[in-house]
Amino acid sequence: MRRPDAPLRVAVAGLGFGEKVILPALRDAPGTEPVALWHPRPERAAAAGQAAELPAFHDFAALLADPAVEAVVIATPPEPRFALARAALEAGKHLLLEKPVALRAEPVEELQRLAIERGLVVAVDFEYRAVPHVQQLATMVAEGVLGDPWLVSFDWLMSSRADPRRPHTWYSQAATGGGVLGALGTHAFDTLHWLIGPSRGLSARLSTAISERPIPGSSAMGVVDAEDSALIQLDLEDHRGRAVPAQLTLSSVARAGRGFWIELYGSEATLVLGSSNQADYVHGMQLWMARPGEALRPVPADPALAYGRTWEDGRIAPVRRLLGWWSQAVRERRPMVPGLAEAVTSQRCCDWARSGAGTLRGIP
Repeated sequence: MRRPDAPLRVAVAGLGFGEKVILPALRDAPGTEPVALWHPRPERAAAAGQAAELPAFHDFAALLADPAVEAVVIATPPEPRFALARAALEAGKHLLLEKPVALRAEPVEELQRLAIERGLVVAVDFEYRAVPHVQQLATMVAEGVLGDPWLVSFDWLMSSRADPRRPHTWYSQAATGGGVLGALGTHAFDTLHWLIGPSRGLSARLSTAISERPIPGSSAMGVVDAEDSALIQLDLEDHRGRAVPAQLTLSSVARAGRGFWIELYGSEATLVLGSSNQADYVHGMQLWMARPGEALRPVPADPALAYGRTWEDGRIAPVRRLLGWWSQAVRERRPMVPGLAEAVTSQRCCDWARSGAGTLRGIP
């Protein structure tokens, strides 16, 4: 029996984002302790384990059999996540999953059922819910500052893949979870659902500007079939059950793109949240507000939401905050938000955008 005040002993599976962001966040968060690493390539696992001074596994079953491991963060590329997550739940481990959790909504629902059956707590790393300015915007909307929401515009225009020389990887392939919908759309849909309400319909136009990329270690070019831009129109449902029109524009090939910008237009105010800092989703955020007849003015940051510590890599602080929520939910044996319920609704929007681009689809 674990002590109620004992840190959650966590293994990290996947060593890209997992090694750069998850591991330092786990070390700093008071409610978690990293105890092991996993990577399918033995040499990669061994090198990471030596650098982190942690046990390293390349056999996932062996990792799950280790009694020191109470929970697992799965930060692999999208394609293997579902199978790894299911195995971890069947082994009785709590989970934190990167997004997209799976390639379609139905496997996410399967994980949700399994987690409920086993009494396990599953978090999903929708870390924008842990960014102070986004939290402040959500609080203002919940408190009625916006009034009745009338219109939402969300632009997320990045240049991270605008260079056609960037190598062909899993991100280039729709079948392996690549594309801007999985990378940005999952976050964007979750943010819109959090701020306004669930999606009740959408139409989408997806496109791929860079249709081939160089295959690493080869002179050949690989075909890119994952979208790098998406234009999406949605009907969101507010807390009164009314439809709110929303427009979402996503791109990973927007040279000198404007970054992350949400505009909310309502009966009592206009609220704008944005950052042009493409390299960091914490540093550079700013919130503005205007009452009817006023010009937009900056809203001072709420000091109660500020991080106690930040890192040069701005991704670490919000992940650390979310890890704290997760470890507390495990201690209290209650469902986690954001968790699999939020992942299902976000992923369902991605599925409809891909399968019904250009077609309005009602959301049951």
